[in-house]
Amino acid sequence: MNLPVLLGAALIPTIVGFLYYNPKFGFGKAWMSASGVTEDMAKTGNMAIIFGVSLLLSVLLAVQVNFIVIHQAHIQSALMNQPGFGEEGSEVMLYLADFMAKYGQEFRTFKHGALHGVLSGVFFVLPVLGTNALFERKGLKYIAVNVGYWVITLALMGGVICQFA
Repeated sequence: MNLPVLLGAALIPTIVGFLYYNPKFGFGKAWMSASGVTEDMAKTGNMAIIFGVSLLLSVLLAVQVNFIVIHQAHIQSALMNQPGFGEEGSEVMLYLADFMAKYGQEFRTFKHGALHGVLSGVFFVLPVLGTNALFERKGLKYIAVNVGYWVITLALMGGVICQFA
C-alpha cells in the first residue's frame, strides 16, 4: 500500500461531494428535495466533526478500494501460510519476487481502477443504499442521486489508486 496515494485518494469523496452536492451547479437541489434536507438544516451541525469523521471514513474506504483494484495485493494472502513466508531467500519468497517481477504491473491503469470503482458502486453501494432507502421510504430520485455520487467517487478513487499506488 502506498500511504500518500491512499491519503490523497481519501480526499476525493470530499472534493467530488463539494461539486456534486452543490446546490448551485450540482445535484444539491435534487438531493435536498429527495432527502428532505433544507438549506437551513444543511448549515447546522459541527462541520469540523462532520468533515473529520468523513475524512477518516474515506481513508478506510481508500484502503478497501486498494484491495479491490490492485489484484497483486492478493498473492501475498494466498501465500502467507506457506513455510518460509516472510523469510528472505526462502522458496516462497523467491516465488513471490518472481511473480511480482513478471506480473506486478498487470492491470495497473487508471482505466482499470475506474472500472472496478464503477462496479463497486453498482454492486455494493446500490444494494446497500437502495435497501436503506426503501426502508426509509425514500424514492428512486434519492437512490439515483446518492448512488451516482458514489459511482463517480469510487471510479475516481479506484483509478487514482490503481494508477499511482
